[in-house]
Amino acid sequence: MPKIENLAVNSATILLLSAYDAKSHQHWRRLVRQSLTDYDWTQIALPDRHFSWRIRGNSLTFASQYRELLSQKYDALIVTSMVDLSALRGFIPHLATIPTLIYFHENQFDYPASVPRPFDANRLNSQLTSIYSLLCADKILFNSLYNQQTFFTGANALIKKMPDGVAKGLLDAAEEQSSVLAVPISDDCWCKRAVPNQSNLKPVEIVWNHRWEYDKQPQVLFEALKLLKQAEIQFKIHILGQSFRKVPDCFAIAKSFLADEILTWGYQPLEQYRQILAQADIVVSTAIHDFQGLSMLEAMASGCLPIAPNRVAYPEYIAKQDLYSVTDKNHEAVSLFTALKDKIQMIENGRISHQLRWDISHKIKHYSQQTLVAQYQTVIQKLIGMTKK
Repeated sequence: MPKIENLAVNSATILLLSAYDAKSHQHWRRLVRQSLTDYDWTQIALPDRHFSWRIRGNSLTFASQYRELLSQKYDALIVTSMVDLSALRGFIPHLATIPTLIYFHENQFDYPASVPRPFDANRLNSQLTSIYSLLCADKILFNSLYNQQTFFTGANALIKKMPDGVAKGLLDAAEEQSSVLAVPISDDCWCKRAVPNQSNLKPVEIVWNHRWEYDKQPQVLFEALKLLKQAEIQFKIHILGQSFRKVPDCFAIAKSFLADEILTWGYQPLEQYRQILAQADIVVSTAIHDFQGLSMLEAMASGCLPIAPNRVAYPEYIAKQDLYSVTDKNHEAVSLFTALKDKIQMIENGRISHQLRWDISHKIKHYSQQTLVAQYQTVIQKLIGMTKK
């Protein structure tokens, strides 16, 4: 069932709509709401399932099930980019009178397809919907520079393919006025680990904490770990993250050949998850799709040393020396293996200190809840102060 969450404090009223409430979307809207307690929040979130229908049908669902709630007086409206804002305003014209912010967690122009198709009507529909919604909004935010750039590159390329009826430079003003404001990382994630006891060294612990889906490329991780085993390099592994009904075959295979190295397997409760991050040494990503990378940022905040591919949003906050090459996709696992081997040897030789872990954590402090919530406060105050034309 769709979720309705209220937090009334008898002040400025904000309506927040999440049309496809995936884990990262939940984290964002709840953290912002819990941190900005000066506002009276109403949040409506639709389940993260049936993607193609949810993107096309969310305006109908919102309007048919929540008309009375949506028709109340609000000082500001915040929607995710999955919300079909233009259609929703048609169903409930009152919403067009409210200053509106659209937040882009991701975009469908740079989302890798599981099976390449020459024409994908569902994707085209979701792309056009996001353009229409963007043009309806008064304020536009993206969670990363990478997300912002790939959206406008893709959207402008799509518009150029339209046969007629599209104004030249349609998105120019929106692009110029848009800005980047990341999803905050909870202050509870920040590095609190104790200084390790050098007389009681343990095998290096590696964390992979991503969704168990094709766009996170788990097979590359497992191929690299197999190479580590073949090279007789000692390590332990935590395979974390959310899984679904359909799990890539490589997980079952890896669970067998990594039996001696596995410390944790599967999704963990929040407290246990944070404990693992606080004790692990290295966090790894192999993703071809990550518009911000909350799992990487959470692990880095906890003091884990990052290793990630040199693509997507990672170069925005991970040092160049910690990004492995992806120029030859056929040998990506070899690149990751080399990066892991080098990092493990540095740890074992004592060339990575507790201070260095703290430094890595501190360098991404600008992603912290404490820092970013103040920026959200400023944006929302300006939004509330807007006068609708």
